[in-house]
Amino acid sequence: MERLYKKLERYGQSDFYPFHMPGHKRNLASSAGKFPFERDITEISGFDNLHHAEGILKEAQENAAQLYGTRRCFFSVNGSTAALLSAISACVSKGGSILVARNCHKAVYHALYLRELQPVYIYPHEDSRLGINGGISPSCVERYLEEHPEVEAVLITSPTYDGIVSNVEKIAEIAHRHEVPLIVDEAHGAHFRFSEYFPVSAADLGADIVIQSFHKTLPSMTQTAVLHVCSDRVDVEKVKQFMAIYQTSSPSYILMASIDACVDKMQKDGQQMFREFTFQLEKARQRLSQCQKIQLVQPGMLDSTDVFDYDRSKLLFSTVGTSMNGHELHARLRDEFHIEMEMEAENYVLGIAAVGDTEEGFERLCSAIEKIDAETETETDAGQERISYAKMKQVLSIAQAMDAQQRRFPLEESIGKISGEFAYLYPPGIPILVPGEQISGHLVRNVRRYMEQGLEVQGLSDSTCETICVAARKEE
Repeated sequence: MERLYKKLERYGQSDFYPFHMPGHKRNLASSAGKFPFERDITEISGFDNLHHAEGILKEAQENAAQLYGTRRCFFSVNGSTAALLSAISACVSKGGSILVARNCHKAVYHALYLRELQPVYIYPHEDSRLGINGGISPSCVERYLEEHPEVEAVLITSPTYDGIVSNVEKIAEIAHRHEVPLIVDEAHGAHFRFSEYFPVSAADLGADIVIQSFHKTLPSMTQTAVLHVCSDRVDVEKVKQFMAIYQTSSPSYILMASIDACVDKMQKDGQQMFREFTFQLEKARQRLSQCQKIQLVQPGMLDSTDVFDYDRSKLLFSTVGTSMNGHELHARLRDEFHIEMEMEAENYVLGIAAVGDTEEGFERLCSAIEKIDAETETETDAGQERISYAKMKQVLSIAQAMDAQQRRFPLEESIGKISGEFAYLYPPGIPILVPGEQISGHLVRNVRRYMEQGLEVQGLSDSTCETICVAARKEE
């Protein structure tokens, strides 16, 4: 069987001359930088077309589906973003209703806007001390579906950015009993399939569409993701149609080859690679759990229900009860030890371990955390609740609010008005405010507190967060 990435390598070494796009013409001297131009091609003979795959790209996607045991697999060169947009668009009619977890990625909200959907939000449980979202309650999913028979699909994020896994199997059973499909954003769980050390993938638990970012936890290039169709409750042709709409008509062969090479590597060596990786990861977790002040968060430490399972490749370091916050710990790791973590939050720092990590990398992280732990002072925790995703009142739909005439107000003067734009902490890009929601004093206080602690609030058109656009209602 011919692999895409191998064929691309051979073609890059051939004597074919390109009187076609792209403009660099595979000439390394044409750029000021060094890039893999020799493998950067367009849809030429023998290399298929992603949006009408009949040959090598069709085979590459079939290989990925076989690896994960799914019915169909679609490559995305626009990350999980395009896959989420496509999944929602394929499963919910324009103007329809969807039951969606409130802690979903901003791409989900963009789909709500583009398709003018009516969301029914289901809020996850939350650990008020750390500000970490828990899982989605199956009983709440049941209740919401009974109360909203107009809902056409259910969408949850599992695992979350912090590694929390919901009871996908139970939620899938409930969704199917109500005759709607379950979409699972498993962007951070593409590695689940390869070791029993990790939770079971949603693709094996009854989800109808599962979206995975290969680049997040597998050896694949940034921007690579897949959409798995897992059941016949999904119209495959609609998925295909929307994947073509939300992705470029000139998909990168380098990115697609990266997915193919990742699949090939996992098929051949994945079992051994993950055996070695999980051994090193567990050894590091055992060592890090001995720290007394900078604590490695374990599922049992979370004051939250519905944590069905936990992804131990997510390394969360809590600063609660210490003299520093998450921003300060993140800065120390970067500035003193040259360790770049994935995310800083108000009371913790997140690191992502993956199969590409080395023993040296784990040693550097452990040594750094141990040194910081030894130097850190303890402080009495004031017990202040830190709720990032407090329930908001939806007054207008997202589309109504974003398309309405906008007026700008100072943030403190906007309380009680209707937001015309998003606000979210980035990463992870989960909105704390959605267009159409009523701005609360609690939200304004949270934004100010985040900024004081050096966290990055994005989404507002005013990057200083001093003002916000509100949707002007007809009477205003």
